[in-house]
Amino acid sequence: MWVARLSVILSLVTGLPALAHEFWIAPEKYQVESGAPLVASLRNGQHFEGIGLAWFDRKFTRFDIVTTDGIFPVEGRMGDRPALRAAAPDTEGLLIVLHETTPSTVLYKEWEDFQRFAEHKDFPGIKEAHRARGLPEKMFRESYTRHAKALIAVGDGAGEDRAFGLKTEFVALTNPYAEGFDNNMKVRVELDGKPRVNAQVEVFSKAPDDTVEITLHRTDASGVASIPVENGVEYLFDAVVLAPSPDAGDDANAPVWDTFWAALTFAVP
Repeated sequence: MWVARLSVILSLVTGLPALAHEFWIAPEKYQVESGAPLVASLRNGQHFEGIGLAWFDRKFTRFDIVTTDGIFPVEGRMGDRPALRAAAPDTEGLLIVLHETTPSTVLYKEWEDFQRFAEHKDFPGIKEAHRARGLPEKMFRESYTRHAKALIAVGDGAGEDRAFGLKTEFVALTNPYAEGFDNNMKVRVELDGKPRVNAQVEVFSKAPDDTVEITLHRTDASGVASIPVENGVEYLFDAVVLAPSPDAGDDANAPVWDTFWAALTFAVP
């Protein structure tokens, strides 16, 4: 597994379409007591900074809270911001928030914008693949969906993450809130329930002074990445799948590429 450090990430992402930025679940607190307010925003942005999005049921296909007692849909009203406002359960343990969006599209007017995006998200040879399909290099569309997960400790935060059937997702194999956590965060990246081998994982770490560092990692032959993390730091893991769109055809307005974005947020106490 390799690790690359990006000291000036803005030079890579500047100029990308705004909707190509990361999407994540941002809890106000990653550790709460039983029965305390549980508040989290849905955020879209870059460099681990972004705008909070409102609760809008037509924009998501799934928005759930997982507790030791089961899986429960997030209740909300149109326009609620933050999008998640609830009470933490009475029972302690690891709480997981899941969110999947409906498809959106972005129009690429120039090839260079798509090329930069594909290279940044680790899809080499994209131009050859694009041309091999006979696709135009200007004025073409991409469809994208977001598949986000957040880990929150209620009380002691004890428990385990698991796969929940998201199109693509991070499955945390270690619990950052568990007693004896060794600051080595292991995650498996999945697509359609199968491990993604040799997939890029982009890690955003936000220190208490709000400075952000970004590193690149890669999954092994089992789809697992082992990533060192630090105490008192908030993390966003991001992994993107780029695939030919099955909707591509004679309709010039149909997307020709699909992207599926997996995100995981948590904090190390």
